[in-house]
Amino acid sequence: MRISVRCAGALLALAVLMTAGACSDDDAPAAGPEPEPSSPASPTPPPDPSPVPRPDPPESTLTIVGDIMLVRGVPDPAAALAPLRGRLAGADVTVGNLEQTLSTNGAPQQPNDDSFGGPPTLLEPLARAGFDALSLANNHTGDYETTALLETIRAFDGAGIEAFGAGEGLPEASRPAVIDVEGVRFAFLGFNAIGETPQAARGTPGALSVRMPPRTGPLNSADLDHLASAVGRADRSADVVVVLPHWGGNYTRVVDPAQRAVARRLVAAGADLIVGGHPHWVQGAEEIQGVPVFYSLGNFVFDMDFMAQTMEGVFLETTWRGDELVEVRPVPYRLDPVSFAPRVVRGAGADAILGDLRMPH
Repeated sequence: MRISVRCAGALLALAVLMTAGACSDDDAPAAGPEPEPSSPASPTPPPDPSPVPRPDPPESTLTIVGDIMLVRGVPDPAAALAPLRGRLAGADVTVGNLEQTLSTNGAPQQPNDDSFGGPPTLLEPLARAGFDALSLANNHTGDYETTALLETIRAFDGAGIEAFGAGEGLPEASRPAVIDVEGVRFAFLGFNAIGETPQAARGTPGALSVRMPPRTGPLNSADLDHLASAVGRADRSADVVVVLPHWGGNYTRVVDPAQRAVARRLVAAGADLIVGGHPHWVQGAEEIQGVPVFYSLGNFVFDMDFMAQTMEGVFLETTWRGDELVEVRPVPYRLDPVSFAPRVVRGAGADAILGDLRMPH
């Protein structure tokens, strides 16, 4: 509709110019007999002024990164975020997926050394790095039981970063983080399709969840209906809706057909951009009805140094004009083997990583 209004304004301005041209001296009728005197005609009212052009909508930038885990083998969280801090903070909005708790007040729930938890002070380097919102809709938000999950959510109060995708119950977990940039409202929703973190329900803390292949059984229609309704509500109250799914299989480039089906449903509900995580590898991207869908960006900060694919990824720099997405720029990087800091790569290395965004056929 926005485009139609602009086109209508241009056509109206063109019509005014054509009308003015029709009244030029060259087209005046030839002189004839002087008419008999008559009563003076009423003065012709002046033409309506040309419509005032609408100001261009504001331009804003949104950066989205993949999975962030700042504990276990990451020696210095601030140092891991430092190389890209200027670039992340330079965007109007920067978001990512925080794949850990901010409390260890409970028993570890994952096997081996795979429970990821740290102190709430980790939000300080994240805020300094420019993060404005973080998804908690993943399979590690519940790593230290319910008390730690709730303490993680509450740690964001007053931290300067919005949390989304988990809450004290289903209504809270379904509520988007909304960030206003010069009057343009960006809404962010996240959901977990991997399990492990409890599924939020009324009166039950957890993550907004959708049970679906390949990890949590067949696609649950009630879960998907609820998620689509949350996207629709966000679409009615915000200008841009971005969804961050935590889905898919680990260590693979294969996208499950159920993921594509869910993406289609979310686009139909009003999503403007879908950016996934969890596989720890870069996966393919595609457009669905004009909406970009990135199935996995890979690790942004993570200590998975046991294979090349888990030590590389992409982040997205996007530009919006009002509520219109005008540019998506994937930026490839590799993780430093000591600090696990992402460092942008160029040349053949960049081409190889960006090539992983192609959907396999």
